[in-house]
Amino acid sequence: MKGFEKYGRQFFEAPVHEMSWTQKTYIDHAPAWCSVDLRDGNQALITPMSLEEKLEFFKLLVKVGFKEIEIGFPAASETEYEFCRTLIENDMIPDDVSIQVLTQSREHIIAKTFEALKGAKHAIVHLYNSTSVAQREQVFKKSKQEIIDIATFGAKLCLEYRAKTEGHFQFEYSPESFTGTEPEFAAEICNEVIDIWRPTAEDQVIINLPVTVSHSMPHVYANQVEYMCRHLHSRENLVISLHPHNDRGCAVADSEMGLLAGGDRIEGTLFGNGERTGNVDIITLALNMYSQGVDPKLDFTNLPEITEVYEKVTHMHVYERQPYSGRLVFAAFSGSHQDAIAKGMKWRAEKQPEHWNVPYLPIDPMDVGRVYEADVIRINSQSGKGGIGYIMETRFNFVLPPKMREVFGYQVKSVSDHAHKELQPEEVYEIFKQSYVNVLSPLQIPETHYKQLPDGIEAQVTIEAGGERCIETAAGNGRLDAVSNAIRKARGIHYKLESYTEHSLEDKTDSSAASYVSISDENGRQYWGVGIDSDIIVSSVKALLSAVNNMLTAGH
Repeated sequence: MKGFEKYGRQFFEAPVHEMSWTQKTYIDHAPAWCSVDLRDGNQALITPMSLEEKLEFFKLLVKVGFKEIEIGFPAASETEYEFCRTLIENDMIPDDVSIQVLTQSREHIIAKTFEALKGAKHAIVHLYNSTSVAQREQVFKKSKQEIIDIATFGAKLCLEYRAKTEGHFQFEYSPESFTGTEPEFAAEICNEVIDIWRPTAEDQVIINLPVTVSHSMPHVYANQVEYMCRHLHSRENLVISLHPHNDRGCAVADSEMGLLAGGDRIEGTLFGNGERTGNVDIITLALNMYSQGVDPKLDFTNLPEITEVYEKVTHMHVYERQPYSGRLVFAAFSGSHQDAIAKGMKWRAEKQPEHWNVPYLPIDPMDVGRVYEADVIRINSQSGKGGIGYIMETRFNFVLPPKMREVFGYQVKSVSDHAHKELQPEEVYEIFKQSYVNVLSPLQIPETHYKQLPDGIEAQVTIEAGGERCIETAAGNGRLDAVSNAIRKARGIHYKLESYTEHSLEDKTDSSAASYVSISDENGRQYWGVGIDSDIIVSSVKALLSAVNNMLTAGH
């Protein structure tokens, strides 16, 4: 691809090569979570949320379990300011939730910010200024010391305004564009702020290390995080926060490796909404932990509801393949995948293992509010007999014999292929019913009577066809065999009775039985029929008759 020569590495490697985080293989506890949907996410929307929409979203975030929620930039607009005051004055913030607001290092903005926060029980004042080489040289045209002066000026003002404002306030500082900043300088400017704020165990300071723009592979960011953890003053009284954006598609990996490297806290959004390619998707990050047996301390047990509210208030769309939350992420269209899932679910039901380990399903869809039949096995021209059989069994209680499942599978795939669409479970069932269940043409059997013989059963069968009726008597080694012999004798047809199985439909409204019969004609072609009736004998005769009718119909 032409033009690659004009690009170079815009990141700075941490000047330490032995990083302890590389010895870790998993995250063993949840970080502190801060949703920035109402600020970072909101400013990235084509149409920012209204006050009413922000209030609805805030309630959702509280319901999910966020204890820190960045609600906006109160000095930026009247809507942002009004939103902050509405939450405080109407006592809408739970006692265990801290609201967070953003401010630049400018006195009139800081003053407006504290005015908006007056009376807040718990609030985080998030001060930031940009520190990267590109920002220093191109935007601000300032030296390192001048950039430090901006940060320390704001830090001192925050102390002043906190002292004279009613409420309880914690401080956070971000060296914005951290990943484009020399690590030594990032540590220097953060330490200048830390030394002004003088954190304690009771008044911890949050140092946020944002991937404002992603420039490197995730391990480079993790090295930068560990370097900062080693070189920041009063580390024991700091909360190291991570704020990854997704420019390289690495926000989740940046977050996970950053947590291994010493991060304590994540700032992100639901579904990853944010500037450009977005922020880190907290749902993905949290459920990654959940899938490995770690409680994320957030409640995503009803993802469909969360998705619905999110799409309503943001007017955004959750992509169908979005990890965990997309409409199709648990869907299996491939026949081999469907078969593996169906067998895995059956194995799990039989063995009751301690841990989840179903093929192709990283977590149990039901844990996030999804439904197996509707979300997991999807039927189209790529589907297989296993998936179609799974739908028939779990949704409609029909346990198809293996050979019939294969024949029916091809039939359903053919319908989907010709229609160029996915088939819903009800459509699959309708194909099944029309093709196999209680088929009454061209033959009907309105009446049968049985007589026990010394070496078998005799059946007297009334057969109707084309408006004509006849009664035929024949013997067999059982009732079904006797009826079959009577049909062959009366109609002069030849076929072989291949198989018969039956089971209860276990329907709550009745105790119907389903019978399955297969026959083969003189050329070895196989035909299937299904009978449903409350009487198992009648059910088996209906299945035989359906198979015979299918054979006769196929011959025309």
